Amino acid sequence: MKTILLTSAGMNVKEEILKILPKPANKIKIAYIITASRFEKDTSYVDKDKKAMVEQGFLVKEIDIRDKDEKELRDILKDKDIVYVQGGNTFYLLKHVKESGFDKVIKELIQKGVIYIGVSAGSYIACPTIEMALWKDQDKNIVGLKDLTALNLVPFLLLVHYIPEYKDKEIVKKGISNSKYPVKILTDDQAILVRDNKVELVGKGPEIRL
Repeated sequence: MKTILLTSAGMNVKEEILKILPKPANKIKIAYIITASRFEKDTSYVDKDKKAMVEQGFLVKEIDIRDKDEKELRDILKDKDIVYVQGGNTFYLLKHVKESGFDKVIKELIQKGVIYIGVSAGSYIACPTIEMALWKDQDKNIVGLKDLTALNLVPFLLLVHYIPEYKDKEIVKKGISNSKYPVKILTDDQAILVRDNKVELVGKGPEIRL
């Protein structure tokens, strides 16, 4: 079964993560991909999520996919139950996802039943493109990425870290109306669970539509 959980704020929805585990947490090996955080000034969220995972009993290995190749990634990820892709700069992350071959490896692993959990940028790269990273003026294209095509694990785009002020932001409204893809919106207490072809909003609060 293909299982993908796309979150806005990772372990904020730990109850939803615990629900989809194939075995007890203390037997679950997580590959914690932290590459997107490398250019962030404040990386406390990386440690916060790791601490929350360890407290649940997960066996967590931090991994940076920069300078890795397909062979190395297959070897590193071969025994993992969950690949947890942390947030940060979406453009930087996507650049290294493609350069390392992570894009190919993760698709193979998902087909084999490995669970993909995305957080913020890690959720954005699961979509067909990362165009929505341009909508809030927060994510800077620090690597000059021209091709915004992403993993296409799901047939929709996401807008994460939603707060009510976004509904008045012209750049957000324009982005949503101009996109050829449907857009799903997440607060930090929500996630989208994709199991095979079933798509479900999980977490707290109603679905937000703009």
